[in-house]
Amino acid sequence: MSAQTEEAAVRPAAGDGKGGAPPPESPRGRPLPGVPYLLILPTAVLTVGVLGWTLVQNGLMSFQTLNPRQLIRHVTEWTGIDNYREQLTSSEFWHVAARSLVFTAVNVVLIMLLGCAIGLLLARLGSKLRLLLSAALVLAWAMPVVAATTVFQWLFDQRFGVVNYALDKLGWHSMHGYSWTSGQLSTFFVITVLIVWQSVPFVAVNLYAATTTIPRELYEAAALDGATAWRRFTSVTFPFLKPFFLATTFLEVIWIFKAFTQVFAVNEGGPDRLTETLPVYAFQEGMGSQHFGVGAAISILTIVMLLAMTAYYLRLVLKQEEDEL
Repeated sequence: MSAQTEEAAVRPAAGDGKGGAPPPESPRGRPLPGVPYLLILPTAVLTVGVLGWTLVQNGLMSFQTLNPRQLIRHVTEWTGIDNYREQLTSSEFWHVAARSLVFTAVNVVLIMLLGCAIGLLLARLGSKLRLLLSAALVLAWAMPVVAATTVFQWLFDQRFGVVNYALDKLGWHSMHGYSWTSGQLSTFFVITVLIVWQSVPFVAVNLYAATTTIPRELYEAAALDGATAWRRFTSVTFPFLKPFFLATTFLEVIWIFKAFTQVFAVNEGGPDRLTETLPVYAFQEGMGSQHFGVGAAISILTIVMLLAMTAYYLRLVLKQEEDEL
């Protein structure tokens, strides 16, 4: 037997864990190429079919003069960008857009402040009280929008509302028979209370869930150093939950900016169209005035604004990831 044969005889077999080459991987251990894409294909096709086609049709409609006359005669009148030019040069459109931005900002600030406060409270409560408060939050969050709006309309009713009755009994006799939907600010107040009441549970429950991921040792170390509650929040809680705050705030901005049901159901954008936000404005111009092309153009402009907000959010996320590297 030659030296080379002897060396091969004493060499460890491949894959025996002693320095040999690893055994070939089993084909069953590796996913087939393209399987993940096949799994999400039905959902993607359904999404594109339901949302994408509707968006395309809405976009085509925005380039047309589409009124009852065109619908009756089955005539398509292409007008190019006239609908967009009309809105972008209209002071009314920009007033509604500014109103929508202010309305969104006020609601999001209130939702985040109250939601974070309740979420931190959940983290400090005992198990029984936490379960009770969580159940109440989930029930408020799960209530259908139309049902919740109907309840609030009854609460703030001019003649039979509980709010007016309670304020009158507390000494504010001028609130007896007060119409909450007769003025711009009072109508927005009712809508804001309704939206905040519906949105706070989402922030609170998610914040509490996020606080459970923070190591307790950090709080114990901060307490030993004599840190106050506010100092522990700014130095321990907030840095860990910064991605949560960023994502939740962005979601609330999108949800509030496109809110339609609450604004329309409370007073249909009144009085005198002074509480219309962009979604309600698009509906009133499209369905109310039967200028369907104009309404479609307003909705597309609203989507463009939402895309601009999304782009800004993604920029913040990418910057945060770069800072963490």
